[in-house]
Amino acid sequence: MAMNAASNKAEQALGHGENTKIHDEISNPGKQESKYADPSGEKMKALAWMGKNHVELVETHKPRIVDDKDVIVKVTGTTICGSDRHLFHGAILQLQKGDILGHEYCGIIEKTGPAVKNFKVGDRVVASFQIACGDCEFCDQKLSSVCQHTNGSTVENTLYGNRTAGMLGYSHFTGGFSGGQSEYVRQPIADFNLLKIPDEVPDEKALYLSDVLCTSYHCVVDTGIKEGDVVAVWGLGAVGLLACQWAFLKGAGRVIGVDSGWRLDFAKEKVPKLELLDFKSIDMKEGVSGRLHKMTKNGYGVDVSLECASGEFAKGFIHKAMIATGLETDTSEILNEMILATKPFGRIGITGIYAGFTNNFNIGAIMETGIRFIGNGQAPVKMHWETIMNDYIIPGKLDPMMVMTHRIKLEDIAKLYPLFDQQAQIDGRGIEKPYIETRFSQPACKGSPALSVL
Repeated sequence: MAMNAASNKAEQALGHGENTKIHDEISNPGKQESKYADPSGEKMKALAWMGKNHVELVETHKPRIVDDKDVIVKVTGTTICGSDRHLFHGAILQLQKGDILGHEYCGIIEKTGPAVKNFKVGDRVVASFQIACGDCEFCDQKLSSVCQHTNGSTVENTLYGNRTAGMLGYSHFTGGFSGGQSEYVRQPIADFNLLKIPDEVPDEKALYLSDVLCTSYHCVVDTGIKEGDVVAVWGLGAVGLLACQWAFLKGAGRVIGVDSGWRLDFAKEKVPKLELLDFKSIDMKEGVSGRLHKMTKNGYGVDVSLECASGEFAKGFIHKAMIATGLETDTSEILNEMILATKPFGRIGITGIYAGFTNNFNIGAIMETGIRFIGNGQAPVKMHWETIMNDYIIPGKLDPMMVMTHRIKLEDIAKLYPLFDQQAQIDGRGIEKPYIETRFSQPACKGSPALSVL
């Protein structure tokens, strides 16, 4: 939290970037209602960050059209993501009290700006979690996650040496945009950042195109999984479990999931070919890396390691202390496990969130063994979502609802956050990926979990 406060002060001192082509820094329309709230005065419910480990469902103003390419969307489905835990903990820089969270949503267009060409009122749409301009060098290549014109954070630009795209509901570090865990969203540059949902696809199967479907797919294809590869996946949350499924669909010979607790059983139920490794059951001397060497041909290790966990959750005391005192933002423990578990000239893909710096990183092993260490980046949703929709969801080759464990009302979302963070159970089931309905949602589709009341 000290780093969060410092980053907000640094942004004030350095000045906000002037690179954006849209109005950013509107993290809650109620903060400047005269400029950003709907003139009707209509209110909405939304989930707001109020401090470390503290979120609240608040009543705030419905947003208005601000830029000509905006639309206003009535949210029919949203969700909570593993990366939202980092916001909940205050681990992401430039959070401010009252920011509306949520980077994944689908809904119905209620109003369009005068420059919107591809959508009309009444269209069902799913939103990309990133906001991209559609015109820069990177958007031309569909690398929407590194758009140069939608995120004015000077702190982020200084830390990373380049800009990344704005993101819905993910702090002022990614542009300060109001998020989708709400009843209405102002969606900037709608023509580039929304995808129309076909009539035959229910919201429940379209929603996860916002993030986890594209993120897991990108992790697999960007790291270059080939026919017959032996793949290990650290973290069996929604992204990790979907990455396991994508790996098999792309030809992997074996996939080994590394996690603990109920997630192992859930993953095996959903992906029966998956092999499991419970990291908590392994002797410290052998470690995860040692066990994976024993599980692979000639004991060389796996061909590909995929990081779908994140760097926030330190295991040992030293890294916990360094994170707590601001000496690092992320632990290198899982990264080092992956390096030691991967065979020479194998490949490592990093998709779990790493926000800043780490210590004790085994860079020597990467150099000496020729391992390809690949930062997958925030997944460029624009590059993948039509492929996933048309080639996998519609033909039934992959059912996104494989990771959906619960259906929750938006009114219960503030109660859901701590339960999700603690990996608790609701109605006897662990929380993998919920579908959060609003007052605008359609009746649940076939196969949707029953509504849980918190």
